[in-house]
Amino acid sequence: MSTAYTPDTSIAGKVAIVTGSTQGLGLDIARVLSACGAHVVILGRSSGAAVVAELLERPGAQAMYCEADIENDDDIDRCIAATLARFGRLDILVNNACIYTDAGLDSTREAWHRTLGVNLVSAAIFAQKAVAHMERGAVIINLGSTGGKFGAAGRALYPASKAALLQLTKNLAVTLAPRGIRVVAVSPAWTWSPSIEQLSHGSRERADAVAAPFHPLGRVGQGSEVGNAVAFLVSGAASWITGVDIPVDGGFSVLGPDRGISPRTWFEQHDPE
Repeated sequence: MSTAYTPDTSIAGKVAIVTGSTQGLGLDIARVLSACGAHVVILGRSSGAAVVAELLERPGAQAMYCEADIENDDDIDRCIAATLARFGRLDILVNNACIYTDAGLDSTREAWHRTLGVNLVSAAIFAQKAVAHMERGAVIINLGSTGGKFGAAGRALYPASKAALLQLTKNLAVTLAPRGIRVVAVSPAWTWSPSIEQLSHGSRERADAVAAPFHPLGRVGQGSEVGNAVAFLVSGAASWITGVDIPVDGGFSVLGPDRGISPRTWFEQHDPE
């Protein structure tokens, strides 16, 4: 008689810190983790965001807010200490916080240092400090981006920082594997977020229409869809996954410059009248 197999997808009781989670994608990820039963630490720089953590509170899944600047090592230490004091453990770190300031070739040295400091260095330092308190089975998730994989005119800082974060993911995965700690990157494409909402003037319909040619699934993503992928990756069901980048991008990364359209179609579109 065969025994039924039940995937180990539960993360109930695990403790997660999600950086940059007072709004946007980080908050969406935190919501999903909380809904799956994890205790979540909301981390950001908004002094009024404690209410966000209160909204995530539910039976069996607690939440707390930690105001911190991830470029400040003392703030990171304080946040980790507060997490341990409240929950007694740390199982998951989601390095989501980032900035998007990018003037491409015209970017100043100061802007380069600022972007890399937030998007790359602070993620590395947070991981360094977190693993000192993690046990076997813990997971670090680094939020990459399709922007870190392809060329884009007029940009340099953000794509470079995300590309470097993908490489850091590989290095940390190999380094931490003997300790039983996994490190995985998740790279979204366009998701419904404050930036896309602003660009589309609040119209989801317009955002989907603009996104459709670049995403085979024909729309922008939901932050919860990225959160669902994170929830799976930090669960026991993903115990054999480490050091890789998981695209959660509606098919964005499988398209080439021809956007999945055959040469015949492109020539037909450009035939002279």
